[in-house]
Amino acid sequence: MPLLAAVVLAAPLASAAQDSALVTAAPPSSTGQSLNLPADAAAAATAAEDQNGSVTFIGTATVLIRYGGMTILTDPNFLHKGDHVQLGYGLTSERLTEPAIPIEALPPVDLVILSHFHGDHFDQLVQEKLPRTIPVVTTPQSAVALENLGFAKRYPLATWDTLVVTKGQTVLRISAMPGRHGPPILAGLLPSVMGSMLDFSSAGKPDYRMYISGDTLVYEDIKEIPQRFPEVDLALLHLGGTRILGVMKVTMDGADGVRMMQLVAPRHAIPIHFNDYTVYKSPLSDFEQAVKAAELQNRVTYLKHGETYRFEPREK
Repeated sequence: MPLLAAVVLAAPLASAAQDSALVTAAPPSSTGQSLNLPADAAAAATAAEDQNGSVTFIGTATVLIRYGGMTILTDPNFLHKGDHVQLGYGLTSERLTEPAIPIEALPPVDLVILSHFHGDHFDQLVQEKLPRTIPVVTTPQSAVALENLGFAKRYPLATWDTLVVTKGQTVLRISAMPGRHGPPILAGLLPSVMGSMLDFSSAGKPDYRMYISGDTLVYEDIKEIPQRFPEVDLALLHLGGTRILGVMKVTMDGADGVRMMQLVAPRHAIPIHFNDYTVYKSPLSDFEQAVKAAELQNRVTYLKHGETYRFEPREK
């Protein structure tokens, strides 16, 4: 049976929430959005004293980013080893690893950045336990699925749109980057996806620029990112070489990750989204080999689950 026919025939088995993310027409996003987060005195004092930042790898594409008193959670996935994630159209995948921490042990989170609404990025446990009042920045299509689940604070961004987030003296500009979750032949069957550019600043001056690729392949639109957003300090790269039905690649493999580094040209990169699920067919070792072949070893840090990468703002 052809791949697309097999996927379409499996459609009735998909969950309602996944279906809504895949087939519901997306509303237009709003440009010029802003979000003001409350900052208590203790948090403000801590942020003023410590302007360094950190990225803690929880697993899959889930990281905690801390900077200037803000705490950001990306693509929350907290299922346990042996659990099965729903990918839509009746497709599932088994988790092979444990998250670094359970969802109940999360620190207070200011906002979530969701690259797209897929089970390995927003699983059934998260749908049940994540507070409905937490702000979520995502694609317009995914915002529809979140609305259906009762999440009240949704900030949909179309490509190149920006949300300005303020907490105390820290300002974060979140801009949606191009992303394509697979080849064009699958575009209508997979959820829309976005990368994110995070620009942290304080006192009106830029501090740090971080790129999160999202579940994208390397394609023509990616070339526009360094033109609009040069001097990227850190890139978080979604790898894994995910294959639908074991055939069609829908996320970057190791060689693609190196190509992305060469295009976006970050000063440093961290691979994420690998080895966690059975649909991830390109192990981290593929990326390691490609990095060595390209002689980029001094620009990559490898984190195990639970490990933290610390960074400093640029000199002003």
